[in-house]
Amino acid sequence: MATAPERLLLRLEWKVVRRLDGRLQGMHRTAHRGSGIDFTGLRAYSDGDDARHIDWNVTARLDEPHLRVFTEDRELTVWLVLDRSASMAAGRPGRGKHDVLAELALVLARLFGRGGNRVGALLFDTGMLRVVPPGTSRRHTLRIGAELERTAEARDGATTDLAEMLDAAGRLARRRALIVVLSDFIGDGDWERSLQRLVRRHEVIALRIVDTADDVLPEAGLIVVEDAETGEQLVVDSADPLLRVRFRAAVDDRDARLAAGMRRAGVPVHRIDTDRDLAEALVEVVARTRDRSS
Repeated sequence: MATAPERLLLRLEWKVVRRLDGRLQGMHRTAHRGSGIDFTGLRAYSDGDDARHIDWNVTARLDEPHLRVFTEDRELTVWLVLDRSASMAAGRPGRGKHDVLAELALVLARLFGRGGNRVGALLFDTGMLRVVPPGTSRRHTLRIGAELERTAEARDGATTDLAEMLDAAGRLARRRALIVVLSDFIGDGDWERSLQRLVRRHEVIALRIVDTADDVLPEAGLIVVEDAETGEQLVVDSADPLLRVRFRAAVDDRDARLAAGMRRAGVPVHRIDTDRDLAEALVEVVARTRDRSS
């Protein structure tokens, strides 16, 4: 009998992967692409060579133009940083943020792996870290799915430390890599500084998973509001106009701070709504990334 990750991957391969196959390379065509090549030596300059590779110190010393020779590392290593914190459980059954994160992770792992790239995963919740080392096969994608299933109910109620999550990614990715962070970015910590450190060595893309419950306070009279991460509960009147204004202002402020921090770090952040078609959302991500790098 097929496991839950196998059933999910089969469905995604049929509905999403086939529609996106061949397009995902657009996600990592940036100005940084190709900087992960290894220096192997020097040789004399010949007509037609790229003058940008001339080693001017050696040229001056030998009085003859010499080029730096590199061996390009064509294999891309991708790290999926997966937020498994309590706030990711928000949303309707079967289509909450953690469900969309699982689907995104499997689709990205399968597509990048089919292109011959190695994909690893870091599953993070404050106090808990699981790592799936980089691999390429379909079986490897299923391993990531199995780890996602194992962490689905593992919630300790602590607020997500976004800085710790990004620092953990930096420690894991020792060689230059494409790092895709999948999170709702609800948490604390000095994450902007950690993100800037990560960007110095790696190419980083943020996929922000959002549910209506994150942005809209329902008009339902007296309701119990619970912080998904701390477990703190409070009875409020959801119809109170002042409360609704304050809630909207808090949401707008959170979004503005996130956008400003990402912009300062030079990291593109793409919003993935839980009610959005996954293939359409990823096609839009690729198109926006291409436009940004052109």
